[in-house]
Amino acid sequence: QVQLVESGGGLVQPGGSLRLSCAASGFTFSNSAMNWVRQAPGKGLEWISTINSGGGSTAYADSVKGRFTISRDDAKNTLYLQMNSLKPEDTAVYYCSGYMLGRWSRGQGTQVTVSS
Repeated sequence: QVQLVESGGGLVQPGGSLRLSCAASGFTFSNSAMNWVRQAPGKGLEWISTINSGGGSTAYADSVKGRFTISRDDAKNTLYLQMNSLKPEDTAVYYCSGYMLGRWSRGQGTQVTVSS
C-alpha cells in the first residue's frame, strides 16, 4: 500500500532553515505529482507546494513563495522541501501528500517549530 514517511522537522530559530524529506513507497513515485501541506495549531490544512511528475513544474502558496523550494529525487523515491528564512507563523505539522492508486494519501507528518 501507499506509504509516505516525512522526516527532518524540528525546532529552529526565526530566520533559520530546515530541509524536510518524504520517503515514498507502494506506488510509482516517478509518475506522481506530489504536494506538501501543513497544519498549524488550531487551524485547517494549508496547501504549501506542488511538484509535477518529472519535476519540471512547481507551484507555491504566496505565504512561502521565495522562501521554500520543493524538489524530488525519483531515483530515491523521495520528495523534499527546503525551507529558508523561517518565520514563527511557519510553525505547523508538515505532510507530504498525493493522489495515488485512486485516493488521496498523506504521511504521519513532521513537526516544525519556529521559535526563539
